Amino acid sequence: MYKRILVPTDGSDPSRYALVHALELAKKFNSEVELFHVTPTFEAYSVGVGYSLHLTPEQIKKAAEFVFETTLRDIDIENVPLSKKHASGYPASSIIDEIKREFDLVVMGTRGHGVIAGTILGSVTQRVLAHAQCPVLVVNGRN
Repeated sequence: MYKRILVPTDGSDPSRYALVHALELAKKFNSEVELFHVTPTFEAYSVGVGYSLHLTPEQIKKAAEFVFETTLRDIDIENVPLSKKHASGYPASSIIDEIKREFDLVVMGTRGHGVIAGTILGSVTQRVLAHAQCPVLVVNGRN
């Protein structure tokens, strides 16, 4: 049923919790899991002239490695084919583009801001839910 599962991560506890759920599903369905991180770039959030933030490719790579290490810490990934992929840009758009690579399921964590806060803050999860072309399992990562 779910041969390829995408798990977007920002290294947060909700992302880690989503990965745990995705791994359990992967074991049941003999699925592959892709852990996907998007490093936001200045261009993705440009709001005006006069501000400049440029990360070197090495800095972006190190940031992604840190996120992957943080997400995977103390999580058993044995017996599940897991790959890691990184992109730079706007997280929601990058995740939606990655989903188009024939994923059967997306498992994402959320901090559970609620309807009002989520609307004001503009959640990546909400944007992915609105545009994904496959099922999205949203896992509430609050303790």
